[in-house]
Amino acid sequence: MSSLIVELGDRSYPIELGTGLLAQPQAILPFLEDRKALIVTNETVAPLYLDRLRQSLSSAMPGTLVLPDGEAHKTLDTVSRIYDALLSGQYGRDCVLIALGGGVIGDITGFAAATYQRGIGFMQVPTTLLAQVDSSVGGKTGVNHPLGKNMIGAFHQPLAVIADTDTLCTLPSRELAAGLAEVIKYGLLGDAPFFGWLESNLDALLALEPSALTEAIRRSCVNKARIVALDERESGPRALLNLGHTFGHVIETALGYGAWLHGEAVGAGLCMAVDLSCRLGWLKVADRDRAIALVQRAGLPARLPAQLRAEDFHRLMAHDKKVRSGKLRLVLLKAIGKAVVAADFDPAKLDETLRYYCRDGQG
Repeated sequence: MSSLIVELGDRSYPIELGTGLLAQPQAILPFLEDRKALIVTNETVAPLYLDRLRQSLSSAMPGTLVLPDGEAHKTLDTVSRIYDALLSGQYGRDCVLIALGGGVIGDITGFAAATYQRGIGFMQVPTTLLAQVDSSVGGKTGVNHPLGKNMIGAFHQPLAVIADTDTLCTLPSRELAAGLAEVIKYGLLGDAPFFGWLESNLDALLALEPSALTEAIRRSCVNKARIVALDERESGPRALLNLGHTFGHVIETALGYGAWLHGEAVGAGLCMAVDLSCRLGWLKVADRDRAIALVQRAGLPARLPAQLRAEDFHRLMAHDKKVRSGKLRLVLLKAIGKAVVAADFDPAKLDETLRYYCRDGQG
């Protein structure tokens, strides 16, 4: 087991990474401190890992709540089911929620924890690659709205992140690829050597080679923890973590939540971001091509469904959380490993990228 710390003063917490952690009581019980706990999971993860976690925490006698699976259920209605379980079970302000699952479970459980009785503790026990490298770290919680992804939420840091890499062995190939989108993002935005490592080791990651997976997760978490420690509430450099996400969130919202996995949309969004960066003259053609090639090798879509139009992007980008004074800000690249948040880009170049990827009028 390896450990690193997200440095946030009195809200600092560890990320524990290793094999077999769900079966190790000492990995989780110390964070409960004899408090009443409720495990929140979904219908896909529960048959695989709920009993293992409950047995590990048997001395704490945690309750359980099994929710429907999928991005379509990342709603306030689903969060209300968590509130119902907490209230009917007489869980007090000193209780702890345990999010066992992927990014959706982590986000909605964290949001419930942030808002139940004005804030209770929670732990992240991520079971997907995307959650282990990204969504479980940093304290972003929330739900979707029909007009925009993650528009309702709160910053609420977990007590700990317990990432058991054994859970990735049951991950479908599509979910694995979705997680790799976030891994690739970290190389592109601020870690060029890591991007090179990914180019050399992608086949090992796709084959679920344990040492390669552990290294990819560790490097991703190190990169995210460093940025979160600098900017917990996204007033500055943390916005860089949204590379590919402004485009990706439009894809998810326009297609309907769940039609594409979040990581699939981010993968296509990364391609659009590097394409625009290249059209602006900021990124070399060779580097654009390297980035797109790695996204495609990971099994992620590099093109969009035919029904998406440039107008969809213009309309939905207006609701993006990075809009300031009515001006859209995008995370773009000056080089592999050097991302910037830009509002002064040529809008005509954005239109070129949108028309190219949406194929408006091009069949």
